[in-house]
Amino acid sequence: MDAKRGDWVRIHNIVLKPEERSTNLPEDTQKVPLEMWTKGFLLDEEANIGDIVEIESYIGRRVKGKLVEVNPYYTHDFGRCVPELLYIGKQVRSLIEEEGE
Repeated sequence: MDAKRGDWVRIHNIVLKPEERSTNLPEDTQKVPLEMWTKGFLLDEEANIGDIVEIESYIGRRVKGKLVEVNPYYTHDFGRCVPELLYIGKQVRSLIEEEGE
């Protein structure tokens, strides 16, 4: 058992298969399914990753989907530091001040 009732989880759904998508989309977009990921509180008594479960979102919406993560968190960032960019603000400010004199 990976999750129990009340755990914060993330689920995945295929909203539209490629053949069900609109024809006025770009060709590469038409070739892939429209997917949805939703987070919420698990309503099933217990579940494992990959099970079809029902959740209640934070605003109260009930959704069913495949359980993909328990206690999800954000993992994105803005990448590595680029030292050359650290001084741009100061350089621009000094250029503006020079022009104003």
